[in-house]
Amino acid sequence: MRLVIISGHSGSGKTSALNILEDVGFTCIDNLPATLLEHLIGQLNENSNHQDLNVAVGIDARNLVGDLNKIPDILQSIEREGVDVDVIFLYAHRSDLLRRYSETRRRHPLSTDAIGLKEAIKLEKAILSPISEIADRSVDTSRLTLHQLRDLIKNTIVPKQPQHMSILFESFGFKNRVPSDSDFVFDVRCLPNPYWKAQLKSKTGEDPEVIEFLESQVEIASMLADIIGFLTRWIPQFQGNNRSYLTISIGCTGGQHRSVYLANRLHEHFSGVHPFVQVTHKELSP
Repeated sequence: MRLVIISGHSGSGKTSALNILEDVGFTCIDNLPATLLEHLIGQLNENSNHQDLNVAVGIDARNLVGDLNKIPDILQSIEREGVDVDVIFLYAHRSDLLRRYSETRRRHPLSTDAIGLKEAIKLEKAILSPISEIADRSVDTSRLTLHQLRDLIKNTIVPKQPQHMSILFESFGFKNRVPSDSDFVFDVRCLPNPYWKAQLKSKTGEDPEVIEFLESQVEIASMLADIIGFLTRWIPQFQGNNRSYLTISIGCTGGQHRSVYLANRLHEHFSGVHPFVQVTHKELSP
């Protein structure tokens, strides 16, 4: 049996993630009290037909006070029963959460007449810390569209097998933020920038004209070769350490040209070496 725990900040996309997993065949249960997890798994294990079942459970800050502190021990106990457990924690920056709640006019589950939205977000972060600290993967959804979140969940969680690690290459712009979920960050702002070419400024690293320009630059080829060499050396070390996920971020100034091109080339190269490799571009529209 495989158990995926989906947790994270209210407004970060947990419900959408569970809906995505349900669409691909997971049995999904939202807002389950943490103390009922072992009982749930025990009930499913009693039926031999459920040995290959994929289960996703949403756990959030609405649990009883203190219950989430028991999560590490509960999950260890479940794993000892032979269940493959993954914990995915979704989060977003406070400014993005405030914007989302303002746009949707939803009420934060922890807000009351005495607790405002900002205080509720801060309180929730503290309550969820026992889960965020043990997460196999933390995903920053601040600038992800629903389409990008769907691809990320499907391509990361669905194909996972115990002997393989999922690798994500993501491009981003330093003018926004360095992705908080990065394991490696490569800064490529030193490379020739197509932005300063009038005919290329409005295009991206996925357009043929930009690709042609970048591939004519010696520095681009050197940077790509060096990153490939570094990752070829160290990815197996992470795999040998039983890592499930590895996020490699490539950043340029705006996240439109150089980082997009290099992330695509890295994805192309390592897809031929590892089975579960994906690419996403934080600054590009889907």
